[in-house]
Amino acid sequence: MPSHKSNKFGTAVEKRVVDKYRLELSRSPWHDALMQNGKPVEIKSTRLEHADGEAGNFKIYEKYHRKLRRHDGYYVFGVYRPSPFKILKLKRKHSSQLPRLSWHGGGSHRGTQQAKVSIGAIF
Repeated sequence: MPSHKSNKFGTAVEKRVVDKYRLELSRSPWHDALMQNGKPVEIKSTRLEHADGEAGNFKIYEKYHRKLRRHDGYYVFGVYRPSPFKILKLKRKHSSQLPRLSWHGGGSHRGTQQAKVSIGAIF
């Protein structure tokens, strides 16, 4: 799927998350929003299934994850179906509660490594 469509869906998930969890958007390289108590929140979304039939997954970037951990932050994960668009699942997790992450290449455009986390590992 072209990234502009993924970005459109990600933005829709982000808007729903901000409303549901009463967050304040805060554009930063390592988090998307702030809770009312000032704790940072990174919002991650994925489609349930990619066009090629592969299951969706969440990409976590090592440098940003470590900073989120140091600041006692949270993730909110969202899973969506693109057509017709529907948000299927949302879940907030403390950054310390993610499954074991296996860092590898793929995040060089962000100057860090990434880990892919399956939908099932979160929900």
